[in-house]
Amino acid sequence: MDFSNMFGQLKQVQEKLKEAQEELVNVRAESDAGGGMVRCVANGKKQVISLEIDPLLCKEEDREMLQDLVIAAVNKAIAEADQKGQEHLMKSTKGMMPNIPGMNFGNMG
Repeated sequence: MDFSNMFGQLKQVQEKLKEAQEELVNVRAESDAGGGMVRCVANGKKQVISLEIDPLLCKEEDREMLQDLVIAAVNKAIAEADQKGQEHLMKSTKGMMPNIPGMNFGNMG
């Protein structure tokens, strides 16, 4: 087996994965609820980037603040869930994954 070639390929795969992860910020997904009364846009990093609430659902002067608060709360919950999920995976696989310098298997999910 050619280990130098295998490690070279692993390094290329890791670099491609890193590039793809960085580009996820540009991926967009849109959704709505309540027949379009609430509209949301998220990116590929699971971050809510915009939220629109129909003016009929709340006072106009409260709408922008409510949208900002919902975005902040949802993104905070997603980030915390992601962190706890990573910790859970690391505990579950402790000792099973090789410790190869430069290889970070923790952010593959």
